[in-house]
Amino acid sequence: MRFIKKRHSCVRLEKESGTLVIDPGGFTEPDAALGADALLVTHEHPDHFDEGRLRAALEANPAAQLWTLASVAEPMAAAFPGRVHTVGHGDTFTAAGFDVEVHGELHAVIHPDIPRVTNVGYLVDGEVFHPGDALTVPDRPVETLLLPVMAPWNKLSEVVDYVREVRPTRAYDIHDALLADLALPVYERQIGALAGTDHHHLGPGTFTEV
Repeated sequence: MRFIKKRHSCVRLEKESGTLVIDPGGFTEPDAALGADALLVTHEHPDHFDEGRLRAALEANPAAQLWTLASVAEPMAAAFPGRVHTVGHGDTFTAAGFDVEVHGELHAVIHPDIPRVTNVGYLVDGEVFHPGDALTVPDRPVETLLLPVMAPWNKLSEVVDYVREVRPTRAYDIHDALLADLALPVYERQIGALAGTDHHHLGPGTFTEV
């Protein structure tokens, strides 16, 4: 499949059967979700869930459908009956020809005083894993890990240890909108040297085959 990096945590996956978009939130391009046949959202935080972007994509393609957790599904379901599906840990489904497994239940801890929201990760075609805002380790091998590199809830040592625990064949950075250009070479060098996998940082709009 073709993997296209959009800004922050949004990615597009394309193959003959269709286009799948994950987490077209408020930090990504306004048109990031347009043209999608299937939309997946990991959790309710606005850098991952932007209601306007999702509505525009669902209105532009009457056959498009959305899979997400209850907190995101509820405000969308009334406007798009039969097209919004609620999922949770352990669920499996097919979206636009992609086989999807759901892993994980809670957002990473930002601070003990901040309640944790639900967060799910998606393993697509047994190949590409998007964990959302958590360091979830699926109970099966992962070839391509989408790696959250910069967030209020993580630090570099945790990022490196996460890659070591998942042991993917390759890792591509996501959750990178807060990562300053000045710091990018430091992260690339440290993760590449310590994580023990093939690691890449792709700019928005860049694509590769996975």
